[in-house]
Amino acid sequence: MKRRPGRDKATTKSSIHPFRIGIGHDVHRLAAGRKLILGGVRIPFEKGSVGHSDGDALAHAVCDALLGAAALGDIGTHFPDTSPRWHGVSSLRFLRHARKLLKDAGWVIVNADATISLERPKLSPHIPEMRKKLASALGVKLDQISVKAKTGEGVDAVGRGEAIRSEAVVMIALIGFL
Repeated sequence: MKRRPGRDKATTKSSIHPFRIGIGHDVHRLAAGRKLILGGVRIPFEKGSVGHSDGDALAHAVCDALLGAAALGDIGTHFPDTSPRWHGVSSLRFLRHARKLLKDAGWVIVNADATISLERPKLSPHIPEMRKKLASALGVKLDQISVKAKTGEGVDAVGRGEAIRSEAVVMIALIGFL
């Protein structure tokens, strides 16, 4: 790779592309008697996510996408499931922390697009509130957050109602670039 004159080997903000994309993925088993929380919203249902925190697969996928885009590790690095500190906490805290880490590293969130795969219950009535809570936690406008819901069409653990899966894609930009 050809280096530009006057640049040393160390990466500087001026040598970084101003945009980055991150991808996040999360899956949780579903179990009776657990709360189902997605995007910080409690969804009435007889099953919920099995997880160390609140099991919010949507927030976890978005958090991983943000951390990955900024090359800041992953959700397990920052919020290990072996730590009592994170047991039962709202995953919106993870998003607020990721937002701060991005800001400290010189990045701003451009947008997030996420998909939740869950056989039941139907999530469409809850998506507007999920978007609001995610936007608030991330300090962005509502139109910067997209959440979609899909079923598993009876296929695999999601389709059998045994699990929930979420994927997220985010774009970040260098602060001051936009």
